[in-house]
Amino acid sequence: MAFYHKCGEVPAKKHTVFHQPDKTLYKEELFSSQGFSGIYSTLYHLHPPPKVKQLKEVSLRQTELWEEAPLAYIHFFTDDQKTEGNPLLNRNLLLSNEHIAISTSSPTENSDDFYRNTLAHELTFIHRGQGVCLSEFGMMPVLEGDYLIVPKGVTYQLHFSDLRDVKLLIVESSTPFEIPMKFRNEFGQLLEHAPYSERDFILPQLPDPMREKDDFILNLKRGNRLFQYNLEHHPFDVIGWDGYLYPFTFNIKNYTPIVGMLHQPPPVHMVFSTPHFVVCNFVPRLYDFHPEAIPAPYYHSNIDSDEVLYYVSGNFMSRKGVREGSITLHPMGIPHGPQPGKIEESIGKTKTDEYAVMIDTFTPLSLTRNVQKTMDSEYYRSWL
Repeated sequence: MAFYHKCGEVPAKKHTVFHQPDKTLYKEELFSSQGFSGIYSTLYHLHPPPKVKQLKEVSLRQTELWEEAPLAYIHFFTDDQKTEGNPLLNRNLLLSNEHIAISTSSPTENSDDFYRNTLAHELTFIHRGQGVCLSEFGMMPVLEGDYLIVPKGVTYQLHFSDLRDVKLLIVESSTPFEIPMKFRNEFGQLLEHAPYSERDFILPQLPDPMREKDDFILNLKRGNRLFQYNLEHHPFDVIGWDGYLYPFTFNIKNYTPIVGMLHQPPPVHMVFSTPHFVVCNFVPRLYDFHPEAIPAPYYHSNIDSDEVLYYVSGNFMSRKGVREGSITLHPMGIPHGPQPGKIEESIGKTKTDEYAVMIDTFTPLSLTRNVQKTMDSEYYRSWL
């Protein structure tokens, strides 16, 4: 994130004596990016963070790639495939390349175990459900429509209050999720014309540190491998921290869309960026106000991006046959756009009530068998 945050108790000066009530030292940890050159936070623990009693590798459910997937327009229904389990380990992998993995999850249970992705930063979009995210940085509510951003290396849990209808879209990234530079000034502050401000971001609030000693299970994910650590103390034993690197949430309903006299291209809807892909969102907004404007998007050959669109709710004006939880993939190098009748149908309309999340990758995506199992095999013919 682009701004400083402090929670709990920290000493007046870093790397100095900081005593617990029993006169033992709090254990200082630098949680940093890019070695010592990127943003970072400093945490103060009751116990040394590296203390591990035992470790072992455990099996992680593998997903088969769809090697012979065609170069074609793809539409599939993620709500048609559900896997039992907790919200962090029951993911259905759909699309991936060396920089990104896109999954969905419909968890059926919460877990008392802890989770850390050691190789990827994580964006979890809460399509349905609400609960709480717990980490060593503190506690945050997670609500329907939230983007939950968890930097690589953060230990956390997700607990949902009602698991009867929870749906998550999960994006793992080899590089951090950033606020696009075009929305920030040279100091990192969000500009006045940005579609959100610092007030819209929810940051962790730190409760009292957990002092229990027991046998705590920490699952560490490294790509397609999973390692289980046994800890003798609760990992959320932080008395205080400060810095610029931490988890946070932003709700899609707090995004203020940019509109214009004529159709605005997707970059105006950007919400997060990485060096390898961008995340945009479509939200309810007024349509273009030129008297002869065509609100529907024009046909587009995006020669450098695979376009992934996850449909959240509302009536998406350029597409037919989609429903909540649908994903469309329009690969780079072939044109896409509104289906027959949708351009004419949009003329004269003044607003839309749609919600959708779009991911444009700069490297082609590989598909898994999960896509093949739930796809509309006739979608590529829907422009006839």
